[in-house]
Amino acid sequence: MIELKDVVYCRLGTADLAGAEWFATNILGLEVSERRRGAIYFKSDERAHTLCYFEGDPADQVTAFELGRGEDLQTAAATLEALGHHVHYGTREECEARLVREFIRFRDPTGNSIEFVVRPETTGRRYHGTRDAGITGFSHVGLCTTDAARDEAFWTSVCNARVSDRIGDAPLMRLGTIHHSIALFPFHKAGIQHINHQVGGTDDIQRSFHFVSDNQVKITFGPGQHPTSSAEFLYFTGPDGMTFEYSTGVCEIHDEPLWRDRQFHFEPKGFCKWGSAPRIAAFDNAKGGDGQG
Repeated sequence: MIELKDVVYCRLGTADLAGAEWFATNILGLEVSERRRGAIYFKSDERAHTLCYFEGDPADQVTAFELGRGEDLQTAAATLEALGHHVHYGTREECEARLVREFIRFRDPTGNSIEFVVRPETTGRRYHGTRDAGITGFSHVGLCTTDAARDEAFWTSVCNARVSDRIGDAPLMRLGTIHHSIALFPFHKAGIQHINHQVGGTDDIQRSFHFVSDNQVKITFGPGQHPTSSAEFLYFTGPDGMTFEYSTGVCEIHDEPLWRDRQFHFEPKGFCKWGSAPRIAAFDNAKGGDGQG
């Protein structure tokens, strides 16, 4: 089994790098950690970067997960190749562009571009956002799936993810104690469905709700509270239609042998205790087999 430690970064192509930087710093509240030709790296915690925008096709989206050692990477590559996945081994230049020692890239069964990395860089300098959004770190990612049962089996049988809860057919899966690091939402094509950052508390959610609204950024869900993870949340639209989420108060699962995943109905009440309804395509479609977490 491939032992994933955590989700570590997302890479997003964009045709408007300057516009993406403006949004990431002035609205989302991230910190520019480094600029390179055609790419800008952003911090949200102690890691060297958790988001990179680069000049390219907005459909070019990558999600990366950390493995423990180089030997684990070789084992993961062999496992994936045995299952029929084409595996690309990162060149030295590609590793430098990702601030990692080693990585492999492949596509999951839906076609999402995934990277498994070893030794992602951590800095000695703490994150300090351009605006005080209260961000405490990058936490999880939602991925689109064209077959939720198939992809759940990949992440839980080939990799070490465990299902914490389901909303309809959408599984919310943990890698450690945090309720979920990966969520799969049925949709008609591959892609990153949303990117989550944790914030310090309820006040940060409310402040950002007003800040985002005042800056005429489209809010697509919330404020609300998820009945699954207990997290309070706010979702809004970023560059190239990407959905970003702030959340706070996500529960942790420490009694691993005793936890049993729960089934939530795929309606607003399955997403929000407060009655807020999502206005996100992958959530709307998921009612009949497409979705968020």
